[in-house]
Amino acid sequence: MKDLFSAKLQAKIDRLKKNKKPLTLGQVHFSSPLLLAPMSSICNAPFRLLMEELGAGGTVSELISCHGIVRKNEKTMKMLYIDPKETNVGLQIFGEDENIMAEAASVAQGFAPKFVDINMGCPVRKVVSKGGGSALLKEPKKLSSFFSTIRKNLTVPLSIKIRTGWDEDNINAQEVINIASSEGIEFVAIHGRTRTQAYKGHANWNYLESISSNSPLPIIGNGDLHHGKKIQERLSHTNCDALMIGRAALRNPFIFLEGLPDQSIEKDQVFFTAEDIYEVAKRLYGHLEAYVDREKVLLVQMRKHLIWLAAGFTNVSHFRDELFRATNIEDVLKISEDFFLSQGKAQKHIKDSENFMRGGHG
Repeated sequence: MKDLFSAKLQAKIDRLKKNKKPLTLGQVHFSSPLLLAPMSSICNAPFRLLMEELGAGGTVSELISCHGIVRKNEKTMKMLYIDPKETNVGLQIFGEDENIMAEAASVAQGFAPKFVDINMGCPVRKVVSKGGGSALLKEPKKLSSFFSTIRKNLTVPLSIKIRTGWDEDNINAQEVINIASSEGIEFVAIHGRTRTQAYKGHANWNYLESISSNSPLPIIGNGDLHHGKKIQERLSHTNCDALMIGRAALRNPFIFLEGLPDQSIEKDQVFFTAEDIYEVAKRLYGHLEAYVDREKVLLVQMRKHLIWLAAGFTNVSHFRDELFRATNIEDVLKISEDFFLSQGKAQKHIKDSENFMRGGHG
């Protein structure tokens, strides 16, 4: 596999990138209003770089433990790495202790992100049970001190990612935003579900639009942005300053291009095929190979991404079975080449599924 796009695919990408319009949220500049959401165990430097190459206006790292940063845990510190070719990336940290979070944020900014982000939305029990993630939404009166303590030693902007509230009886995103504004937070990303919803049901876009129309801070809307057409429609009518796309990018790596406004619907509209997806897989492999130091980790990383990339094509079940029987990276690459090239010019057909990535990934 090679770390290059073909001239033909690059021409498609460049054609759609012409529709990108840069924006500024607070002091942070992005190349488009479509941003990659932070996803646990996914948004490492290789994947973020790939998404930026494929049109993402900005990216955010996977959530990184403040305790691991302060303890200088080797695995945690590697999660702070930013590829020199990345341009619009933020590092997201999580934790419950404001002083440890402040120390971790100071370390994180040493890796030269465009901004540091506080995770206040993760619904996973092991994070919430210790007071981090969306558990921070339960006691908004403590947030003023929490934000100010973290921010005081930072020279880069500080942002937050939240949910609409803890549960349906405690929808308090507006209160959190008001506090954040008074403490110098730069912008807020909101996932349109409560913590108790996790990833079930539907994101409450009526609430997100209502908040965005009166917010003292720039708002990034997040949730249920699964398809390019849906994203185009939302982007053309939203009160949000930007949109954040997570799980959908795993199955459609071109979604940041397809979701841009002013797309042609004529016969010469750009379509991406299985062969294009295969090129994306090759590009990701090249990025990962330079980043991962063990073949076992590379094997796991490629296997999971290939299965997501294969969604929507024929014979995916057989492909998945073959991948999991493969014991080395060479076999994984050959199986993938045979699968994607056998699809030819086929296009994806993906159905929405509440079960896709229902865990703690966004």
